[in-house]
Amino acid sequence: MAYTALERMRERNLARFGRDLGPEQPALHAAVNANDLKGAALRFLHDGCEGLLFDPAVTAEEERTGVLQGTSLKPGQIPRDMQADIDRLCLERELERFIDSGTAEDAYNIYYCFLEMFMGRYGRGGKAAELLSEYETNGSSLLLKHRDHYSHSVYVFTLGLAVYQTNAAYRECFARDLGLEPGSREAACDFLEYWGLTSLFHDIGYPFELPFEQVMSYFEVSRQDRGKECPYPAYRNLEPLTRMTPEAARRFESLLGGSISGADELTARRVTQRLGKAYGFTEEYLLDVIRRKPAEPERFSYFMDHAYFSAMRLYRELEGAYLPEELTAAHADVLGAILLHNSLFKFSVCFYKDPEKRRPPLKMEQYPLAWLLMLCDELQCWDRTAYGRNSRTELHPMGAEFRFGPDRLDAVYYYDREELDKIRGWEADYAAWESAGGEGRPPRLKDYSDMAEKGQRFTADIERIVDTSGLRLAVRADTRVADYVSKHTYLSRSSFLHMYDFAVALNARYNFQGREDEVRPEELERDFDALSLEYKLLNINQVKSFGRYLNAIDCFYTDRPVAFEMLHAFTQEEIDTFAPMEHGRWVLDHARMGWREGSEYETLPVTPAEGQSEKAARSALREQLRRHKQMKDGERSPEALRQHYLSLPKDVQGRDWMPFNSMLRLIRKFDGLRIYRLK
Repeated sequence: MAYTALERMRERNLARFGRDLGPEQPALHAAVNANDLKGAALRFLHDGCEGLLFDPAVTAEEERTGVLQGTSLKPGQIPRDMQADIDRLCLERELERFIDSGTAEDAYNIYYCFLEMFMGRYGRGGKAAELLSEYETNGSSLLLKHRDHYSHSVYVFTLGLAVYQTNAAYRECFARDLGLEPGSREAACDFLEYWGLTSLFHDIGYPFELPFEQVMSYFEVSRQDRGKECPYPAYRNLEPLTRMTPEAARRFESLLGGSISGADELTARRVTQRLGKAYGFTEEYLLDVIRRKPAEPERFSYFMDHAYFSAMRLYRELEGAYLPEELTAAHADVLGAILLHNSLFKFSVCFYKDPEKRRPPLKMEQYPLAWLLMLCDELQCWDRTAYGRNSRTELHPMGAEFRFGPDRLDAVYYYDREELDKIRGWEADYAAWESAGGEGRPPRLKDYSDMAEKGQRFTADIERIVDTSGLRLAVRADTRVADYVSKHTYLSRSSFLHMYDFAVALNARYNFQGREDEVRPEELERDFDALSLEYKLLNINQVKSFGRYLNAIDCFYTDRPVAFEMLHAFTQEEIDTFAPMEHGRWVLDHARMGWREGSEYETLPVTPAEGQSEKAARSALREQLRRHKQMKDGERSPEALRQHYLSLPKDVQGRDWMPFNSMLRLIRKFDGLRIYRLK
């Protein structure tokens, strides 16, 4: 039983009303093959994480008092465990959406879900992730080589879930590491939290590396040697980034031993405890290396390590999200895994490119989180937007298919069939190189040649970093026709820093009609924060649909001034075009979350709680049944949804368009966005 709290509510409703009114047990969507990436990752969330974030103490209090403590549209409408089930369903559905599209906009929802579920609210951690995307989108075109790390991190997250779901050896290593029963629900739930922290935030330090690379590229474009023949930046005053509160320091000292005065010491301590003996290094050595990396890049071939900044930046978020007594040794493992993943392990621990100093690859049992991060980080090289000037002209895989077995992983990386001329040219050069005896360096066509050449540079490099004996890799390259339809790209564009603010304004459009000039931003955020994750995501997904609506009426939004007519209010013709689209989105989004058509909540007998109105009691019943009279079961084609909209009463139709004019004023006031007509 995947969603047990929803099932308990269904049984409660059956006993209360004498018939099965729901809520329905959510089905696993579109996971046809349980061993491909999508099927394995979704099955982990659906089946493996039963009871995620349940709170037995709250459940007991609800049973004792009869007062529900969960939030749906409003606080106190559903049991707290039911809210936890719906939150997990949100993550499952949003991950499915992301796997299907791969867009940064859908990656945003995964960050949003995770932060809301595990770190209290979206808040600062979300802004840090958004900042990564903003830096890449706006600044990376100045670099010679750079590719996306925002959607990349969500793909890495997804790969890790699939490995955990399908590889018993890894599940055993991870559970044993935490002292839990392998295959248990507790181990799976802990894995989701700690792996989410590791994978989703392993690259948030890139905004520190990008300015460094911009300076390097400024000189490298004129063929000057990196660093030696040009100025280069370095970082100072890092203490504010590594600072620990006395309470957090005492907590980690009790967990790891010794004195700890900063996050850099914490990570050095934990990594040394994990790997120091096996790889022959001391804590003093490692601490010296990680402190020199940001301050003395000349010692590291004039490269800046974003992994150091990612670990330190995440530590600041952990202190804000967890009480000192909630911090665990596994949190130190998260930080250490992130610290190792980029260059520290490769060049300062195992020396994987130095035949004389090379140490063995990392085994999964030595450091499960670090092993999985380095594996998935290397495997995730497909569908990554190329920003750098050279990166945009190189050949990178646009898609991939995976088959996960009990002890193996088969991967096919697909390249754009339009690039066949480049591929055939490389194949001819490679055949000629082989015929000549294979002397010197072979011809390369990044990344295709690394996967297609006999030496399999791609897998060989991975196997020098991590021991794959428990997950044997088989990789090949292929071509197919590029598919850009799933990206849903429209002219309307704004920064990710607007996504949350736009959603807040959308949510407020009903409450502040006619008094937009009086409302303050704090009021908008207060109302938005009171919603459950499900209703927040409904607003966010409406934001993401807005570009599609505007495209249909020849309009677009932007945060930049442009020479087009600004739209202050929608015409009736424009409303008639996008209002049915908005209703269709509302129906489909609710259907994905298990809502069904029904108006029983308006007629069934209810007994309002003390101080509760009958209207509020019926609203709560609607959330408990997860039925809505404006939903549509059965066929949900675009035309069927349009006809359903037209069949609704006029006042109900108005809810899909009337508040949008109010929203125009709100986003102009608080979000800096403007809407323009193309004509």
